[in-house]
Formats: sequence, C-alpha cells, structure tokens
Amino acid sequence: MFEDDFDPDSWPPRPIANTDLRGHDEGESTLLDAFNSGRLHHAWLITGPKGIGKATLAHRFARFVLTHGKKDDGPGLFGEALPAEDPTSLNVSKESLVYQRIVAGGHADMLVIERRINEKTGKLKSVIDVDSVREVGSFLRLTPAEGGYRVVVIDSADEMNANSANAVLKVLEEPPKNALLILVSHNPGRLLPTIRSRCRKLALRPLEPQLVSELVRTYAPQVSAEDGAHLASLSDGSIGRALGLVEEGGLELYSDLLALLHSLPNIDIQALHTLADRVGRAGAEDAFFTVTGLLRWWMERMILIAAGKAPTTSGMNDDEALFMAGLASQASLERWFLVWEKINHLVARTDSLNLDRKQIILDAFLGLENTVRQG
Repeated sequence: MFEDDFDPDSWPPRPIANTDLRGHDEGESTLLDAFNSGRLHHAWLITGPKGIGKATLAHRFARFVLTHGKKDDGPGLFGEALPAEDPTSLNVSKESLVYQRIVAGGHADMLVIERRINEKTGKLKSVIDVDSVREVGSFLRLTPAEGGYRVVVIDSADEMNANSANAVLKVLEEPPKNALLILVSHNPGRLLPTIRSRCRKLALRPLEPQLVSELVRTYAPQVSAEDGAHLASLSDGSIGRALGLVEEGGLELYSDLLALLHSLPNIDIQALHTLADRVGRAGAEDAFFTVTGLLRWWMERMILIAAGKAPTTSGMNDDEALFMAGLASQASLERWFLVWEKINHLVARTDSLNLDRKQIILDAFLGLENTVRQG
C-alpha cells in the first residue's frame, strides 16, 4: 500500500515533493546502511533508465540526511526531536518541517541543480551550464546552517556541458566536510570518467511491469486496468514514461502508429498526413516526441528480432511479434539499422536545428516504405 501522506493531487509527482517510492528497496537499504555506518560517502551517482525513480530516491535521501544528519546532538535548529537510535527507513513525513521547507525552496542546507529557463526564449535550456553549477562549491563549503550536512542534488548530471562538468569535478576532487553531492544519471557512460570514479555508484533497475501498472492506476485512476497493463508493457519499466504516455494519449498514438506500420509497403498516405499534422503543429511538441519515441522503441525490438535475439522487454503480443518478424525479413538487418539510425539522428536534432516536425514524421515512414520496397 501507499504511504498515508501520499498526495494524489500532485500529477505528475515531482521528485522533490514525492514521498512515495516503490520497487527500489535494495537501493534504499544501501543508502540507509551507508548513513547508519557513520562513513557516508561524500558523493553518490544514482543511475538507471529514465523515469524509474532515481530523482525521487535522490530527494528522499536528501530529506532523510537533512533530518537525521545530527542524530547524536539532540533536537535540530527548528526544535524537531531526533531519534536516539539508528533510523530504519528513509521516509520523512510531509508533516516534517524539513520536508516543508525543502519543497518550498527555503531550506538553507539544500541546493537543487537542474536545467534553468532561458530568459530570452522562455524555454528550458538544453544543458545545465556552468552558471548553474558555479555556486555548488561555495555552497558546500559553507558551515551547515542547521549543524548537519549541506546537500546538493544534480538532476540530471547527463545534461551538464563540459564546463559545468569540470566545475563539479573540482568539488569532487576536494570535497568539503559534511557535504553530500547526489548526481542522477540516465546514461553514466556520458559522464567524465573522473566524475564516475569519485562517486559511489548506486544502480537502480527498471520497475516490474505489474508495479508500473499499479502506479499508473494510482496516479491516473481514469486509466483502465487493461490500458494500465498495456502502458506498462510500452514503458520499459519506467513509471515516468508510462505517465508521459497517459498525458499525451500514447495508446491512441501507438494504435495509429501500428496501423501505418501494418500498411507497409503500401502506406496509407492520408492516415500518415493526419498523424503528421496532429503531432507536427505548434504546441504539439510532446506528442511528436511521444510518437517518435514509440516508433524508435518499436523498431529497436524489430531489429532485435531480425538479429535473432529476443526483445529485452515484452511490450507486444504474439501477433505483433510475428508481424515484426515478417516485416524484418523483407530487408537486410543493415538496412533496418540504417533507417533506425537516421530517424534517431533527425529526432535528436529537431529542437536544436528547428526542424519541421511534420516533415520528420513523413520522412520516417517514407523511409520505412522504401526500405521494404527495395528489400
């Protein structure tokens, strides 16, 4: 069951405010044991696929450390009684003053580093730049305002550019006393090896499909049990991805996507333009990335089948797997890989190059059609 203080009105839940985390008991135990040992490492790198709860765990641990960091020295600055014995859970209630001040952005010993809004465009910056992390070193070197730890959460470290990564590295090389730096990473291979080597690593695994389905029904009670199971199968163990699909009408988009794929090599041009118009118009950026994400997901599994390997997750019924195998057999593995790579390349550069989203959808499916025709 969920905790009593779970707030169903927070949708989608923000990691900094979310007190509910399931499926990562082993990770929680690792952090709790490290804290209770009295030898807490100064930097942690929490890794795993996007949307599985890494940032939620990072903030959960940050709240815990700021609550219990001076467990032997009596009550904290704001009068909250601290336990005399080692705590047995990372949970900090929403009624806690520490929780409330963190969520309000008013805790003097907590700093969160994320991508910031570009004041010129009003949109999120594509990276965490050096200006965003410049304050980390000076912040951590200050004496903790409440006598415990000073904590920084960077979400996600993958989004740091070269200058910001080097600024963080300097802090890791000479960590201040009573400082805790928590880095969240979806792809740790992109980080500097020197950053990885100076952090204690905590790898989280994707959530089980049944748990994802349960969480979808909790956060989005309007979703049926059948649709919840389908969303779980498409999400690769990521509740964040599943909720994104709910928000963008992902199941309907996936149905339209499958219909177009099943029409190959004689693609339904009218249906293709309808889909391209829907996700290519102004304000439909999220729908565009949902469709292209689902297409890339589907093609990855088809390529695995073409290579004689079973997909890493289910995400499909037997009929769909058979269709994938049949389609894959109509062209060489190399040709399928090249068209998948081209789609990835275009989607990744959509925003930075201000590409026409509708045209990308058209080009992607026409590329698939040509691949099947030419074999």
